[in-house]
Amino acid sequence: MRRWLDDLPKYADDSSWWPKGTKRCRPEVFLIWLGLPLTLLAYFTVGAVLCLALGLNQTNMNDYFAFGVWIVVDLAVIALGAGAFFTSFLNYIVGKTELKPIVNAAVLIGFICYVGAILMLGIDIGQPIRGWFGFWHANVHSMLTEVMFCITTYAIVLTIELLPSVLDNRRISRVPEFGTMGHNLHTIMIVFAAAGTFLSFFHQGSLGGMFGVLYARPFAARGGLGIWPWTFFLFIWSAIAVGPSFTTMIVMLTEKITGRKLTKHSVKMLMGKISGWLLITYMVAKSADTAWWAYIKLPAAGLTMDDMYHSPYGYWLMWVELGLCGWLPALMLVQEKVRESYGLMFLAMLLACIGVTLNRFVFTIQSLALPVLPFESFHAYLPSWQEWGIASLVLGFGLLVFMLAYRYLPIFPQEPELNE
Repeated sequence: MRRWLDDLPKYADDSSWWPKGTKRCRPEVFLIWLGLPLTLLAYFTVGAVLCLALGLNQTNMNDYFAFGVWIVVDLAVIALGAGAFFTSFLNYIVGKTELKPIVNAAVLIGFICYVGAILMLGIDIGQPIRGWFGFWHANVHSMLTEVMFCITTYAIVLTIELLPSVLDNRRISRVPEFGTMGHNLHTIMIVFAAAGTFLSFFHQGSLGGMFGVLYARPFAARGGLGIWPWTFFLFIWSAIAVGPSFTTMIVMLTEKITGRKLTKHSVKMLMGKISGWLLITYMVAKSADTAWWAYIKLPAAGLTMDDMYHSPYGYWLMWVELGLCGWLPALMLVQEKVRESYGLMFLAMLLACIGVTLNRFVFTIQSLALPVLPFESFHAYLPSWQEWGIASLVLGFGLLVFMLAYRYLPIFPQEPELNE
């Protein structure tokens, strides 16, 4: 270890840290690219300082909209980051070893989504220094307590799952202790994959179940199976359906930006096939749930569909979510010819990701906009620029971490052979 630290000046050449057999842009070009995430993080810092110093009056949240754009982004990135636990589950537990070339990328993207969401929620609670209260003074009757525990512990699991890639860095792995540790972590990774699957399953479901039991909110309230409303299962379903698409889409974007092949197209096609068939089954369940809600649940409460949709949250949201960004990408991804086309598969995956984001939006915002008392009126919500600044943390943090990981860590094991 001491010799390695003493030799660090010899390794000032940035390329000596790159994954073996790869090429990266010059340091000055890389620094220019870093300007984008650093700008976003600066925007976040301004919004965060204002909200922490002056309070939540810097936002457009109020008694009607206690859940603002932060929670929409939080729920969306947690759903999109589900590719981490589901891809690991398929690779390590189910035995789909064909997915091994993309597992590292899935774990990295999941790590970014979960850690970014936790950091953003640190601002949302107003006093992040008291964030530990939720663990020490836990409300055992709240679904959000279970969500908080699972998200936090799964972020730790993702950190452990990402650690072998860090230890596999060309220079770090030369330290015998680090090399041995990285090898040992690889051999027991199935344990963390199983733990991640268990934790993610419950917090994805509880996020949906929370809305399903809001009986005073007719847009969100659902029936269910025992103590679990249908939304419990639909949130899990949508996350595992769209998570692989988001992971693959990020890999495809990286390939286009860098001009390098990172995984074989057959791997991407398999991810698209898995996502497509899961999305088909989810859309069947989601459509059935929507029909039951519209024709049985609402009339039983003396309400109609027209009562649920007001401008700007009109019927168009439902048709975009279920049709354009639901059934359309599902039907596209199950077609082999679509998956063979780089552009069409990317388009289908993008639509699917937009669809799950819209789903989280309507449950978070639209359900709160509707009046529930006779003297209340309909309210719309528009986030302030400070809120958008804090929401930009996930994007800025994600870009920074992904760029550094791509440059210095062996995230894509197939890259050297595909670019010889």
